[in-house]
Parts: sequence; C-alpha cells; structure tokens
Amino acid sequence: MNPTVKNLIVAGSLIALAACSGGPRGPSNAVIARALSNAPGAAQPSVIVATEVAYAREAGERGQFVAAVDYAAPGAVLHGRNGPVVFAGIASALQNSDISNQWEPRAVVMSCDGALAMSQGRFVDAEGFVGNYVTTWVRQSDNSYKWTYDVAGRDDPQPPRREEQSEDGDIVVTAIDAIQGLVATCPRRGDTVPPPPPIPIGEDGATAAQLSSDGTLRWRWEHRSDGSKYVTADYYYEGQWVTAIEESLASPP
Repeated sequence: MNPTVKNLIVAGSLIALAACSGGPRGPSNAVIARALSNAPGAAQPSVIVATEVAYAREAGERGQFVAAVDYAAPGAVLHGRNGPVVFAGIASALQNSDISNQWEPRAVVMSCDGALAMSQGRFVDAEGFVGNYVTTWVRQSDNSYKWTYDVAGRDDPQPPRREEQSEDGDIVVTAIDAIQGLVATCPRRGDTVPPPPPIPIGEDGATAAQLSSDGTLRWRWEHRSDGSKYVTADYYYEGQWVTAIEESLASPP
C-alpha cells in the first residue's frame, strides 16, 4: 500500500464487532459529517463506511440475506466456492437461512468521480470463524450505493481467539482505530489517465475485470482451479497505478 495515500480517520475504535450485540457499532452521524467535510469532492469514502454500517445493522435486525436484497444492485453476484453466481437467482432460497455474520470495513478505495468503490474488511461468522471480505459498490441514480460483487473467506489458519471485556459487557472480538480511505487522483483538464497495467493471464480458472467509467479504478476477480478466490483493485494515484486491495481467499471445506 502506498504510504503517502491519505487516511480517512473516522475515529478511534468507532466500529467494533461485538459477539453479544446485534451488529457492529458504527460512527455517529456527527462523526460521519466531519469525515465528509474533510473529503471534498464526489468521491467520499465515508459514504461507503456509512452504507456498510447501515447494511450490517439491518443484517443483525432482519437477517443476513434480507438485508442483502435491500442493498443489492441489479445483476449483483456472490463469489462462492464454485465461482460467482447471480444473487437474484439464489436470494429467495437464502432469505430463510439462519446465517448471521458481523463485519467491519477497514479500507475503502474509490474512483475519482466516486461512481465505483470497493471496501475491504474483516468479518466473524456465526460459528466464530474470522476472515476477510471484499465488496464492490456502485453509485445509483439517487446517489446511494448498492453492492454488485461480494466475496469472503475465512483465515486459514484461524488466529488465536482474543476476547476482551468491554465496559458495557460485550465481548469484543476485533476493533479498529481508523478506516483508510483511498481516492483516485482526478486527471487535470485535458489530460488522460494512462491505462492500468496489463492483467496477467492465469493458467487455469475463470476471471473478469471492470474499469471505472472515468478510468481511475480497475478491479478484477479470479476463481482458481483449487477453489480459491482472488480479488485485486488498482487505482490511479498521483501519476501512477497503485494496488489498493489484494486478497486471496480460501473456500470453506
């Protein structure tokens, strides 16, 4: 990660996954407003953070996949153990499931115009396993954001369980001090953004890529023959392409 990129400091330990609560505690509206004021322009990572917090809260209150329907864009896909599948085709079968994950974003990268974003973070599932996730967000006509791609994988091996007793009695399984907000550099008037680096051709598996409409953010997924899932995102920053997200995620047995 480029050490000179700007950190979007939301607040110390603003988002925590609590094992005994209905979902992660999120930043207040006042905190989000302050973060927005410090990130002028169309691309504001704190909007994605606020969306993630609201999504996670609804998931805790109404169910994982009921909330997923509300926040899904048309054509959204879930990347599972057999590859990406269209969410609309399986949503009805999933809505009665008892799956209940909790999650928190740790980084958000956005195109210069704010139309495309990716969030990367940590989750804990109903069985207590932890891991990483990546979600792609697309701005809608009403300026809200809907997810279009989602992938997750448990840590392998799992880290030692760390449990801390908080003041209100919740057992906090993980917490963060800040969320890193990465925004692509907008080209000057008359300039063009150079194309991103060529995508290496894998020897096996399936892959697809997407470039933002303004040409400043490119992300892609791979589903490899061993069942692992790979996601990467590169963004244009101060004259060069920088890798913002790179995850290799194992499918559960």
